Amino acid sequence: MTHNMTSGPITPSLVKFTIPLVLGNLFQLTYNAADSVIVGRFVGEDALAAVGTSNPLMTLAILFINGMCLGAGILVSNAFGAEDYSRLEKQVSTTAIAGGVFSLGFSLLCILLARPLLRLMQVPAEVLPIAVSYLRVVFAGLIFTFFYNFLAATLRALGDSKSALYFLMLSALLNVFGDLFCVAAMGWGVEGAALSTVVSEALCCLCCAAYIKVKVPVLCLGRKWLVFEPSMLRQTVQYGWTTAMQQGTVQLGKIAIQAVVNTMGVNAMAAFAAASRVDDFAYTPQQNIGHAMTTLMAQNRGAGKHERVRQGFLAGMRIEAVYGLAIMAVCFFGAGPIMRLFADEPEVVALGVRFLRLVSLLYLLPSATNGIQGGFRGVGQLQVTLNSSLLNMGGRVAAAALFVLVFHMDIEALPWSYAVGWLCMLVYELPLLARLLKTGEF
Repeated sequence: MTHNMTSGPITPSLVKFTIPLVLGNLFQLTYNAADSVIVGRFVGEDALAAVGTSNPLMTLAILFINGMCLGAGILVSNAFGAEDYSRLEKQVSTTAIAGGVFSLGFSLLCILLARPLLRLMQVPAEVLPIAVSYLRVVFAGLIFTFFYNFLAATLRALGDSKSALYFLMLSALLNVFGDLFCVAAMGWGVEGAALSTVVSEALCCLCCAAYIKVKVPVLCLGRKWLVFEPSMLRQTVQYGWTTAMQQGTVQLGKIAIQAVVNTMGVNAMAAFAAASRVDDFAYTPQQNIGHAMTTLMAQNRGAGKHERVRQGFLAGMRIEAVYGLAIMAVCFFGAGPIMRLFADEPEVVALGVRFLRLVSLLYLLPSATNGIQGGFRGVGQLQVTLNSSLLNMGGRVAAAALFVLVFHMDIEALPWSYAVGWLCMLVYELPLLARLLKTGEF
C-alpha cells in the first residue's frame, strides 16, 4: 500500500522503509549466490569461475536498467508528495512505454556483444564458452528485469517498500529450487542456472503486476497505461539516464577490476567471485538506506517541506554509520565459515578470507558515500552522484591496475583499491555537501 512520508517521525519511517528494501535486495542477490554455490558444488571450479567472471557484465545490464527506473521514481515521488495525481499517471505510463522499448533493444545488443565483452575482460579460453552461454540466457530475460524493477521502483516511490519484497522472496525460493533441479538433477550446467534465474524473475514480475492491479488504485490506469507524454520524456530520460549512468559507471569499474583479477589465475578468480558475492550482500543495505533517504527527501521536496528534507538526510546518515559498524564485525569474524559455503579448496578459501577481512575494515567509507549519494538524489542533484561515481571507479581501477600489474600485490590489492575509490568520492562530495547544508538546500 502507498505511504506518504511527508509527516510523522523520520527515523522510524526511514528504518521501516529500508528493511523491506534490504530484504528484497538480499533475496535478489540470492539469485546469483545460489548460482555460484550450486554451480561450484555440482559442476566445478571452471564453471564457478565462469559464473563469477560473467557476474559484472550481467549486473551492469541489470543496474543500468534499474538506474533508469530509480531516476523516473524520483519524479514519481515528487508528484506523489505534491499530490499531483494527473502528472503521476502520465509519468508512470510514459516511463513504462519508453522503458519497455529500450529494454528489448538493450537485451538484443547484450546478447550480440556477450562474447566480445568477455574477451575484452581477458577471460581465459577454458572458461569463455561457459561464460558466454550463461550470459546469453540471462540477457534474453532482461525485459522481465525491466518491468519488475520499474513496478518495484514505482511502488517504492509511493512509499510502499513491502509489497514487491513478498514476490521477490517467492521468486528467490523458486530460483534456488530451480537451480537444484536444472543443475543438480538435470545436469544442464550453467545454462540451467541462468534459465532458472530468468524464469524466477518473470514470475516475480507477473506477481507484482497482478498485485498492483488489485491493491494499488492510484496505479490502476486502464487505458491510461497507453498514454505517452512526449513533454515528460525529456526529464524522464534526463533523470533516468543520469542515474543509469551512475549505476552503470560503478559496474563498469567492477568489470575493469574483474579484468585485473583475471590475470591472477583461476584460484584468485574463484576466490574473488565468491568473496564478491559476500561483499555484495554486505554492501547492498548501505545502498538501500541511501535509496530510502532519496524517497523520503524527494517526497518532502515535492511537498515543499525543506526542513524535513534536511532532517531526513541527517537521520539516514546516522543509520548508515550504525549499519557500517555492525557489518564490519560480521564479515571480519565470520569470513572463514562464510567462504567455506562457496568452496572447499583450501587455497580458494584462504584467498577469500584475506579479501573479506580487509574489506570489512573499510566498510564505514561506503556507508558515508551511499548516504551522501542518497541525499544528493533526493534533492535532484543527480549530476553530482554521477561525477562522484566516475571518480570512485576511476580511482579504484587505476589503483587496482597499479597494485596488481605494477607492484604485483596479491588479493589484498583489491580492497585497498576500493578504499582509494571511496576516498576520491568523499574528497569531491564533502565540499558540495557542506555548501548545500549551509545554503539550506539540504
